[in-house]
Amino acid sequence: MLNIIAWIILGLLAGAIAKAIYPGRQGGGILSTMILGIIGALIGGIIVTLLETGRFQLAAASLSISGVIVAVLGAIVAIFLWNLVANRASY
Repeated sequence: MLNIIAWIILGLLAGAIAKAIYPGRQGGGILSTMILGIIGALIGGIIVTLLETGRFQLAAASLSISGVIVAVLGAIVAIFLWNLVANRASY
């Protein structure tokens, strides 16, 4: 149960920071921010694990300073990818 609460806190924190950093308007409420942050933690964790070990492994960032930084970077990547998909769908 504590692990789920940590994921929610990390998701909210990382999603909010990523939305503040990324240029333009992303919209969405607190739930979309939390989901964006959790997805960012997964993306960031996978990328860090790939760079450290050379293996593609499902991992997530932890609730620490370095984990938040990785999750924010992953959330920025998630925003970028979402904007690519959303812009293609509008054509």
